[in-house]
Amino acid sequence: MRTAPSCPRCFGPLHPPSVWNSSWRCDAHGDVLPYQPPHRPSQAVLDALRQAAVVPLWLPWPLPAGWLVTGFAEVGDERTGARATVVAVSGPSLTHGPADLLIITEELGVGLGAAYAGLDGPDPGSEFDAGPVNAKIEIHGHPGALWCLKGVPPDRAVYVGEALGNWLWLIAWPAEAGCLIPLTQLSLRDLRDTDQDLDLPFGAFSPRLEDEPREA
Repeated sequence: MRTAPSCPRCFGPLHPPSVWNSSWRCDAHGDVLPYQPPHRPSQAVLDALRQAAVVPLWLPWPLPAGWLVTGFAEVGDERTGARATVVAVSGPSLTHGPADLLIITEELGVGLGAAYAGLDGPDPGSEFDAGPVNAKIEIHGHPGALWCLKGVPPDRAVYVGEALGNWLWLIAWPAEAGCLIPLTQLSLRDLRDTDQDLDLPFGAFSPRLEDEPREA
């Protein structure tokens, strides 16, 4: 598992802030917000992230049958707060074997969702929503739309949309597990909300938060 912050756009090493520069810096992408080492799932981690998160912590709820919460991650530091969040869930795929799903919420320009999607740029591109909607979901009690991206590595399925002014990415491994998103009519809840009592089922740490996501 990573033990130091990395670049949210390429997962490369960062130069920490110094007397000459107050920002974290990537040799390839310049000043960036730091992608912190991921967290194994627990209530204590969730409570801390809820306090730090500037953007929502979206979770499909209720979870599909047999699925568990398998990790959390964030981009940002104590000065900025969490400007991107990741909730990992894992369970049985609709075909065979295990499946993993990352729900990523981020402010524009952070680039974490695009990096996990296997894209070169910091966002899904200007034409991501040019075609018909590929999946409809419920976001905070309101209807939302997702588009399935083409041109991503063949081992994953990538859906992207917008919610509350932020990018919303749902990235599934293997690619066949992506059919879960349009077929199950997911409903997303923001884990920051305090007026809910969710008994979250925690599972083993998701390998998708630990491995190099650009590799097939």
